[in-house]
Amino acid sequence: MIPDEYPMVSLLGSGDELLHVIEQAFGADIHVRGNEITVTGEPTENTLITALFEELIVLLGSGAELSADTVERSLGMLRRKSGVRPADVLTVDILSARGRTIRPKTLNQKRYVDAIDKHTIVFAIGPAGTGKTYLAMAKAVKALQAKEVNRIILTRPAVEAGERLGFLPGTLFEKIDPYLRPLYDALHDMIDPDSIPKLTAAGTIEIAPLAYMRGRSLNDSFIILDEAQNTSPEQMKMFLTRLGFGSRVVVTGDVTQVDLPHGQTSGLRQVQEILDGVGDIHFARLTSHDVVRHRLVADIVDAYARYDARQEAHGARDGRGEARGARDGRGDPRGTRRAGR
Repeated sequence: MIPDEYPMVSLLGSGDELLHVIEQAFGADIHVRGNEITVTGEPTENTLITALFEELIVLLGSGAELSADTVERSLGMLRRKSGVRPADVLTVDILSARGRTIRPKTLNQKRYVDAIDKHTIVFAIGPAGTGKTYLAMAKAVKALQAKEVNRIILTRPAVEAGERLGFLPGTLFEKIDPYLRPLYDALHDMIDPDSIPKLTAAGTIEIAPLAYMRGRSLNDSFIILDEAQNTSPEQMKMFLTRLGFGSRVVVTGDVTQVDLPHGQTSGLRQVQEILDGVGDIHFARLTSHDVVRHRLVADIVDAYARYDARQEAHGARDGRGEARGARDGRGDPRGTRRAGR
């Protein structure tokens, strides 16, 4: 029985849209009559469906607006049996800005934003679309508004990706603008766009390529390094040692999308080995389950991961075959001649 204070249209969606999402996820029969919902099916499914409706009611009570995405994410968390209630994740408000509330949408995202509150340096590593940078930006803006820091510094490595900056038309800032534009876009979602030029002119918000961090000591700042997989080990060390008093650092990146020249080591890959176990540093790892873009993005991420795994396995087999060939003369013209004599 659904309490009277929750309209069934809010729970089940316009035209029973959300009810249809739930029905498609289960083999059970779900019947609605007035404020009463009856479920007929396997006991385990009945228990899960009941738990799902309980979570959705809690979300409604918190003022959240239910959607198909909310239902699917709640169900996913219940099925993974993480021990954390979906409502405890989906009701965490990070920032309310420009008519919308920014909050984590998955358990790993909640653990990530919680880690930012608890640690001085946090690394967020995961595929595209998992909210790594967006959530860090929201935490930075919130910290600035609460006067926990005096400024926000956003930086990225300006990887040339096949084009040399010196050959591109325009001033230096016009050349690097495409690399920094995603940071501006996220910032526009959280701060009145008219105030951004004033904040940048005053130095309260700084958006600059990573090279501009060299030689500085950054105090009382919330510093975000984005696309960190495209740093060299030397750049990563340089950046991390800019940390000053009263500052917090978030480093985000996707180690599967390195754009560095072939053979160059990614600073983000290496730093995981160097700083693992160091106090007050946290590594938050996000997966395809945490993708908050179109649902196909998660499928694409998983498909590429499977492809890469197959390629690595194939390469390993080829390597073993070449090694055996070298030992017994196969695949070596000189070995073949020796065998024929």
